[in-house]
Amino acid sequence: MLQAIGLTSTPRRGCDPAVRDLTFEARPGAVTALLGAPGAGKTTALRLMLELEPGRGITYFRGRPLHRIAHPAREVGVLLAAVPGQPSRTVRGQLRMLCAAAGVPVTRADEVLEAVGLHGLQDQRLGALSTGMERRLGLAAALLGDPHTLLLDQPAVSLSPREAGWLYELLRAHAADGGTVLCTTDDPKEAARIADHVVAIDEGRLVADQEAADFARTRLRPRVAVRTPHAARLAAVVSREARAARRSVEVVTENGNRLCVYGSTCAEIGETAFRHGILLHQLADETGGTGPAFTPALTPALDPEPAPEPGSAPASDVGAEAEPTAGAPSSGASPSGAPLAGAPSASAPSPGAAPAPGVPDEALAAPDAGAPSGAAPAPRRGSDAAGAHVRPVLATSVVRGRPAEDGPPAAAAAPGGALPGQRAAARAEDADPGPLPPPLRPKPVRSPLHPLRYELRRLFGAPATYAVTVAVLVASAAIAVLLARTGRTSLPNVIAAWPGLLPLPPAALGAGLLGAFSFGDEYRYPVLSSGRGPVPRRAGLLLAKLAVTAVTALTLALLAGVIDLEALRLVYGGDLIPVPENWRILCASWAGLAVGCAWAGLLAAGIFRATAAGVAAVLAVPVLIAPLVQKVLVGPSVRSIAGLPGRLRELSWTHWPYEVDRWLMGVGHVVAQPVGTALVLSLTALICAYLLTGLRRRARW
Repeated sequence: MLQAIGLTSTPRRGCDPAVRDLTFEARPGAVTALLGAPGAGKTTALRLMLELEPGRGITYFRGRPLHRIAHPAREVGVLLAAVPGQPSRTVRGQLRMLCAAAGVPVTRADEVLEAVGLHGLQDQRLGALSTGMERRLGLAAALLGDPHTLLLDQPAVSLSPREAGWLYELLRAHAADGGTVLCTTDDPKEAARIADHVVAIDEGRLVADQEAADFARTRLRPRVAVRTPHAARLAAVVSREARAARRSVEVVTENGNRLCVYGSTCAEIGETAFRHGILLHQLADETGGTGPAFTPALTPALDPEPAPEPGSAPASDVGAEAEPTAGAPSSGASPSGAPLAGAPSASAPSPGAAPAPGVPDEALAAPDAGAPSGAAPAPRRGSDAAGAHVRPVLATSVVRGRPAEDGPPAAAAAPGGALPGQRAAARAEDADPGPLPPPLRPKPVRSPLHPLRYELRRLFGAPATYAVTVAVLVASAAIAVLLARTGRTSLPNVIAAWPGLLPLPPAALGAGLLGAFSFGDEYRYPVLSSGRGPVPRRAGLLLAKLAVTAVTALTLALLAGVIDLEALRLVYGGDLIPVPENWRILCASWAGLAVGCAWAGLLAAGIFRATAAGVAAVLAVPVLIAPLVQKVLVGPSVRSIAGLPGRLRELSWTHWPYEVDRWLMGVGHVVAQPVGTALVLSLTALICAYLLTGLRRRARW
């Protein structure tokens, strides 16, 4: 069970809060629709539930707030927007990477792909998917952890009717197996059709909380739309016959020649018009709202034709569904079409009150919006063949056994159709709002449960890694052959393919580019933020990225050196390539340069959230920082680091082999080089900046 209590967003400067004291619940085994016009606060409410927005309130998922759940992806499946991911990545690669983040077996990716109908497109690139396929992939990502609760923000937007029907049948199958489904929509008809329970909000406040059957009966009453040049005569005849037959029929005369008849059928209206010789231009069954209680914001979702303004010409579209405009709204009606909390409801009058003229008896007898939350769910409507086909798949591959409910104390509902928080919000601005709900601070998503596995799948699942590697190796071999031909370049620079015109050798540039991709793609295509906020800045993921980029840089440097040597042997022979005496120091310098460039690109991309920033940081080392360092280091020196290993041995009171002294001196000579010193200074500054930005953003390390 999902219970949202007192959700209130933090208002921005000069604006009212998007969500105000919102309290409702979504029961397991049912689909709950969060209904509201565009801008009513539906998405903000979902983000408050997921602790992604600052505000107040709390949301319990089967008795526990989200920050108390050890593995959120296994409890809550989220689809807030389009599925993020690098367009060149495959569908299966994307889900396998998310499996490592959620800590589930990699075989789960194939299970959910089969459940959502993407098994035949598992090798398709994300950039080539249609809108419907993207929505299926988003639902598959939400189902990876086998969650009990699904939170979906307008899941059927931009989908065809067939795809939307399939999606809602899949959600119904999940609810039928004991899960909780909460999805938002701005179409009242769609909410009544797809959901078992409807929660309507307007301007962030709760205005209706009722079963779908009651919602459809009281707010989406069936009616007969009639167009005739004798509208007044037909209205009088229908009303007279209804009174004679003691039937509850409401006739609403709109501007022009249109009538809306509630409580009757097309056959009855047609027979009445035939008996009295009245010409009809339109006679059709429609489903509409309760007339003036609905706002113009909700009207387009209900009616293709806007309601005509007083004095305007009648609409010419025969099939349009214009809302009735006769009669003024009651004082307790909200702009969204539902009675405000604590105000008299048109569908549920107070005891002893006289019924409003023209209101049918079934509307007066209908339960109000404040039906108790524990009421039995509406009977499930029949499913079509597509739903019958999807249901067994979910039962075997998606939904597993679910633990028992242990919810917190439920919020008591007031008998007037709204909770006490909504009644307080509906009163005057200067009224006492009562005790404030607990503060709600945005929580960043946790790092992947298997960060090393996640980073490896992220690195090798994109074609860019292989393209950069091949380009670096080919360019390095070509440059090495050209440099050796002139004979004016030293052998180490020839093997490294580092001419004086380039700021860095191709291998170091490639390592820096792969390091920049490591964090830059995370922000450009935020894989981990599909429903849980920004990319995490935690030590586990950072260490995994540092380790993987270091190994990748060393491998790339080794391959470049070996291929360059083999290219030189093939073109010029092996006699021209002697082994230098200081090859160990040269190898250490080469490895340190590659790893340093990779880490510089990684940290800069993580700080500035862009791949271009990482590449710029790599190029700044030889272009800007190294010349400045060289001006400081080049010149007469009266001090030397000779004897440093011996002094370190005395300081540490330990005895290590003298071979270690040679390595320490080699590292010292490498660091003392202008580029080495520039890299050390750059990495130190980037690490400090990364830590400071993490603290400023309140990242949970």
